[in-house]
Amino acid sequence: MSAVLNQRIENSTDATRGQPLAMRVLARKDELEDALADCSPHDASCRANIETALATIYQLMTGDLAHPPRVVAHALNDWLERNKYIV
Repeated sequence: MSAVLNQRIENSTDATRGQPLAMRVLARKDELEDALADCSPHDASCRANIETALATIYQLMTGDLAHPPRVVAHALNDWLERNKYIV
C-alpha cells in the first residue's frame, strides 16, 4: 500500500518551512502586503483580516529580527501559524 503526499504548497508559510524564522516572517508579510494591494475595496472582510495581520506583525518586527528574544520568536511563530490561511 503506498501513500502519496499532496505536494501542493498553498502559501509562503508552508513553502518556507525549515528556513530561518526571520525569512519566513518577511516572506509571509510581503505576501500579505501584495494580497492587500490586489484586494477589492468592496471585500471588507478580506481587507480587515489582512490589515489586522499586518498591523500585528509590524508591532512584532522591532529590534533584531534575525536574533529575536525567545518571547518575540514565539509570538512571530504564532503569528505565522495564525495567519497561514488568510488569502
